[in-house]
Amino acid sequence: MSGHSKFANIKHKKEKNDAAKGKIFTVIGREIAVAVKEGGPDPNNNSKLRDVIAKAKANNVPNDTIERGIKKAAGDVNSVNYEQNTYEGYGPNGVAIIVETLTDNKNRTAANVRAAFTKGGGNIGTPGCVSFMFDKRGQILIDKEECDMDADELMMTALDLGAEDFNDEEDSYEILTDPDNFSDVREGLEKLNIPMVNAEVTMIPQNWVTLSDEEDIKKMNRILDLLDAEDDVQNVYHSWDE
Repeated sequence: MSGHSKFANIKHKKEKNDAAKGKIFTVIGREIAVAVKEGGPDPNNNSKLRDVIAKAKANNVPNDTIERGIKKAAGDVNSVNYEQNTYEGYGPNGVAIIVETLTDNKNRTAANVRAAFTKGGGNIGTPGCVSFMFDKRGQILIDKEECDMDADELMMTALDLGAEDFNDEEDSYEILTDPDNFSDVREGLEKLNIPMVNAEVTMIPQNWVTLSDEEDIKKMNRILDLLDAEDDVQNVYHSWDE
């Protein structure tokens, strides 16, 4: 993780303007709809929905917005037809990029994702062309300034709850889990009132790529900005060491 701060990236993203907040609401709203359709509207019986609610709260989505989203999804359960698709490709200098989408119009989304890659000098590859370079892990980030526990105590607590790894970084603690154990670890920390900046199952690159050429950096930011502006894009994972 040397030189790369996922924590800083998330903090920066959360401090963006209201348009970015609107995107977060859209992303989480769709995740709530899918979670309710798959497991029902009761968070007590739906661990996926509990995880989405935790993600919503970490992103400062108001409780009434979350509740409205659940009620709407429960009432429209048969009309929720979002399709999940994943696109893989490369940005400048071989940066690996994975794009996860949730859409009601696959053709529109595919065209928009392809355009984002093209405009930033990248290209979409075949399914599986870069995903082998990433590890799927549950990742929980805790701001050191907000956490009363010291590193050793937090590490032992996380490991006891079922975490696989613990990293003490400059501004945060990172807890990594097997995706199947993610909910148990997150809920265990929540019960102990440990504040989490971010908690989600994510794709972590095995190796990071540094971009030193200003043109490459500009192109990479272009790809990410275009993808971020696309409502159908849920998550973007990449190996750029920003």
